[in-house]
Amino acid sequence: MFRVVFRVLGALKPHRISYKGVCETHNKRGLCEGGEEGFTGEHEGFTGEHEGFTGEHEGFTGEHEGFTGEHEGFTGEHRVGKPSWMCGSSAAVLSTVRPNVQVLQNFISEEEEADFLQELDPGLKRKRYEFDHWDDAIHGFRETERLQWGGTCGRVVERLQVAAFPEGSPLLGPVHVLDLDKAGFIKPHVDSVKFCGSTIAGLCLLSDSVMRLVSVENSADWVCLLLQRHSLYILRNEARFKFTHEILKDEESFFSGRRIPRQRRISVICRNLPL
Repeated sequence: MFRVVFRVLGALKPHRISYKGVCETHNKRGLCEGGEEGFTGEHEGFTGEHEGFTGEHEGFTGEHEGFTGEHEGFTGEHRVGKPSWMCGSSAAVLSTVRPNVQVLQNFISEEEEADFLQELDPGLKRKRYEFDHWDDAIHGFRETERLQWGGTCGRVVERLQVAAFPEGSPLLGPVHVLDLDKAGFIKPHVDSVKFCGSTIAGLCLLSDSVMRLVSVENSADWVCLLLQRHSLYILRNEARFKFTHEILKDEESFFSGRRIPRQRRISVICRNLPL
């Protein structure tokens, strides 16, 4: 019901790409917003789909493999004008992505998160985590959609939509809920441009995580986002259309010198319709 995907994608041969990126300082190969240093990793083999979105994939899809190396020097501090939740391979790619990405910390409270769990868990726990997705794109997930929400959750979803979407922007159907097991992860994908518009917004519950964006045209251009528990991430325009996005698996979950342990993660995702 929730993942109608054209099976022809399964017949496509993976396009294997490798890269190494180092998130260091302005005069080296990588750059962290706020002056953080460190990141070493490899990207290989693109073959994936989007974060459980109903519909087909269009554009670049794929998988990253072999991510290794720890980031160095993350302090967790927010410096004025330089968000500590974003780092990238170069000043140029950060300049491209920065206007099209937001991470709003502490968007919800612990009490609001508990209300979401109380509303969602009974239905989610009746489902099994899936580890054998037909095109090997998402591992360790279960999902649902919601048309109606209880009082607190409904107010939070409305607040999310006001924060992320222009007034009057038509939104895509039910809200998508994706539940990742601790061992689960999402491989690189670009959400369908046929069914999804310019903006994707996701509320992060239960766990911190790292989202990686990689340029469709040049896999050496990447950005990592630190998605802390209770935060809201928003991807728009170029970040949405010209970069894949993925959630790193636990053993690869590093951001700018800091190990970011992954636990079970629930994302509450809204998208707008294409114009």
